[in-house]
Amino acid sequence: MGSASDALPGLRFRTTLEPGEGWSHGLKRGSRLRITDVDGGANVSAMFFNADLPVERYNMPDTLKGQHTFFLTRGNVLYSDMGRVLVSITEDSCGWHDTVTGHSTPETVRQGFGGDRYQEARNDYHRNGRDSFLQELAKWGLGRRDWMANVNFFSKVVADDGGGLTWVAGHAKPGAQVELRAEMNVLVVLNSTPHPLAAPGPYPASRVSLEVLDAGPLAEDDVCRTSCPQNGRAFANTERYFL
Repeated sequence: MGSASDALPGLRFRTTLEPGEGWSHGLKRGSRLRITDVDGGANVSAMFFNADLPVERYNMPDTLKGQHTFFLTRGNVLYSDMGRVLVSITEDSCGWHDTVTGHSTPETVRQGFGGDRYQEARNDYHRNGRDSFLQELAKWGLGRRDWMANVNFFSKVVADDGGGLTWVAGHAKPGAQVELRAEMNVLVVLNSTPHPLAAPGPYPASRVSLEVLDAGPLAEDDVCRTSCPQNGRAFANTERYFL
């Protein structure tokens, strides 16, 4: 159950996800979502939609091309497929968030972590990203036709000279945080299931803390707005949308 507290200024809501748990929320423009890897080693797979018009959603190719990057960190934004900014990364103690490898499936979880099913393990069964996304999307009237590339927060993947991709173990330390500021009314759909390239072993056991806070006004010299020319144009498109 989520709750708010006066101990943290501007806090609207707080909850903790157990390993493998899913979550979705309509994040209002002018608020921010702080995601914390409580125990270290978490992976948070996330999708983003315009909450007012869900046919507009996160566009991975434009996000990477427009900012000349392979991964996301502070100062980067997530573009929609309409050239607007859905969320900005305003704080990041992790330094690298994967954008290209997708999410776990029943097959990758079974191969990497064993086959604990609900019938045997009950609420401790091994969840996967694909089923978790579908369960959360259904709550908002969305489904397979609304599928998109996702971001994997707290996970680092590197490419070798031949184009092969390798997941970097131990990248996220306990207490690692990333903050997302909503530049539109954004539907956030996420889960704490394992990364699809994670090394085989015990099912990951890290908890994830989620906090929704006030964001404050956007400054003209904001690092996300000024980090590259394309971001400035995307912010202008976003502001025009709300005129």
